[in-house]
Amino acid sequence: MLLVKNGRVIDPATETDAPRDVLLDGDKIAELAQPGGIPQDHSTEIFDATGLIVAPGFIDLHAHLREPGQESSETIETGTRAAARGGFTAVCCMPNTKPVNDNASVTRFILDRAKSTASVRVWPIGAASVGSKGEAIAEIAAMKQAGIVAVSDDGKPIATAKLARQVMDYCRSQDLLVIEHSEDVSLAAGAVMREGVASTRLGLPGMPAAAESVCVARDVQLAELTGARLHVAHLSAKASLEQVRWAKQRGLRVTCEVTPHHFTLIDEDVRYDSRYKMNPPLAASEDREALIVGLADGTVDAIATDHAPHEAALKDVEFDRAPFGILGFETALAISLEQLVHTGRLSLARMVALFTTGPARVLGIERKITAGQPADLTIFSATRQWTYDVKQSPSKSRNSPFDARAFQGAPMATIVAGRIIYKM
Repeated sequence: MLLVKNGRVIDPATETDAPRDVLLDGDKIAELAQPGGIPQDHSTEIFDATGLIVAPGFIDLHAHLREPGQESSETIETGTRAAARGGFTAVCCMPNTKPVNDNASVTRFILDRAKSTASVRVWPIGAASVGSKGEAIAEIAAMKQAGIVAVSDDGKPIATAKLARQVMDYCRSQDLLVIEHSEDVSLAAGAVMREGVASTRLGLPGMPAAAESVCVARDVQLAELTGARLHVAHLSAKASLEQVRWAKQRGLRVTCEVTPHHFTLIDEDVRYDSRYKMNPPLAASEDREALIVGLADGTVDAIATDHAPHEAALKDVEFDRAPFGILGFETALAISLEQLVHTGRLSLARMVALFTTGPARVLGIERKITAGQPADLTIFSATRQWTYDVKQSPSKSRNSPFDARAFQGAPMATIVAGRIIYKM
């Protein structure tokens, strides 16, 4: 047994924000009680959480673990170790591996590798189309039986409205979430950053914000037509957020996530450094402000990292030749505290919800700190001073624009299935 003592439990699902002790028995939560209210014996392991926040285990809806096929950039083992250091107890891994996770055999491979090497729970996302080529629907039912939690052609949108409708119709019958990388590829073609004054100054081809928002509008209408569960990944544009807000007001089953880098950095921060190249690109300051408002008012359902590791040989090239993507696991909590909580824009409880109950509800599951629930906890400090050193990361890659940045607030321990798998 493991007893987490004297922590401040923040659990949005039960509206708890109070000092509590939490007893974990194996892979389940056994008891929640007032401090000192749980008897202990010599066999009980103690974690003293005095001065720390104890939350349900953080869930990342959007990550790239690269295995199979791109192990030089990341593996399930290294990626989940980095996730644990970031406070995440579960990560949803996107299907753009090599081969693409578009069939049950690849899904089973990922889960088998996770069982033997992962530090945290790994929940695979299957491809929406065969090979993510946008030509034919993938083997969705077989992948669901094998263990996927959603479908997506992430890295690109579902290619056509016709195919997107077919995928949504089919996934509605399977009660399976459709996650969309919203991008009109004709508007985005050849672009490497967001279109605007900054792209003109740098002489880099830019994509308009509408490249994202017109695709969101298409898919919101298809979600209304089909009744499917639609989740907009890494939303970055003000107009996209307005589409999601409209959908929610109409009672549609539409949700969205934003990343820490999109509510922190803007296009004016971009320089000739591929660590600032991601897709969607960093947006304008008005987009960032809209995202923060959406995080506060409930339009945004979750904070997700879009952890996208790339080995140095791929990233250390000219900006326009480098692949999109940055690391995200280890800085997500600290950035969220810095940009949202310490600035007074969000309460601590609201931020916790965006990492816990929010993503859980998107997936259609429940996560709370009550007896019988999975013994997954994230324990963090809102005040711990530290500096991010990407060279110390368990990840195989180093592509982070936040290297050497000082933060206030950090994960202190990550507990999965009743075991402490990371402790600062």
